[in-house]
Amino acid sequence: MQQPLLTVEGLTGGYSRQRPVLQDLSFNVRPGEMVGLIGLNGAGKSTTIKHILGLMQPHTGTIHLNGRAIDEEPTTYRRTYAYVPESPLLYEELTVKEHLELAAMAYGVNRESFESRAEQLMEEFQMSAYANRLSAHLSKGMKQKVMIMSAFLVRPELFIIDEPFLGLDPLGIRSLLELMVRVKESGAAILISSHILTTIEKYADRYVLLQKGRLTAKGDLAALREQAGMPGATLDDVFYHLVTRSGDNQ
Repeated sequence: MQQPLLTVEGLTGGYSRQRPVLQDLSFNVRPGEMVGLIGLNGAGKSTTIKHILGLMQPHTGTIHLNGRAIDEEPTTYRRTYAYVPESPLLYEELTVKEHLELAAMAYGVNRESFESRAEQLMEEFQMSAYANRLSAHLSKGMKQKVMIMSAFLVRPELFIIDEPFLGLDPLGIRSLLELMVRVKESGAAILISSHILTTIEKYADRYVLLQKGRLTAKGDLAALREQAGMPGATLDDVFYHLVTRSGDNQ
């Protein structure tokens, strides 16, 4: 079995040391697999992602990418992943292609690779006609496509994707899913947070289920079914049972 690319060990953290959001959270993501980070609103998914990105410092515990902590080699650590946020964050005065160029420069992608990858991605996401359009004039769904294309253009070892399906049209969703399958097969790791459990069930290899900042369950669907005592159940039904069985749902 391959060594984990991402390792989260004993993570406790949040905005306040007196009331941490996350409590002793541990999980990993290996090369060539997709792990679904799932939970109710307020469960701690976004806080977990912010810690992995290095935007928040753990109170206790460690986070390593390829065995490196962010404070050891910040540039190398950050180049290991690409992040697709839930809400698109673009520069209004840059065009679609200029955003892709910016991502390529940040990750050291050469010009030839940039041109071929950008052309392929814009065609795949039906954005070729908008290559020179300013982001200020794009719809929310188009902006989300720019974020997705920027991440997949640089081909990192780890993709961190937060609620990517919001605002995407059906063709965009299909293109993204096909792209995730391809990069996973090429050996990249994916950590994806989503409430669309029926879609996640078809593509994720393992799951990390959070509830009020604590790990409620983790493993593949068979393991979650076993923890829920629901053989043969869908991920949606297992999720509902696990988050409501103690009466601790929000």
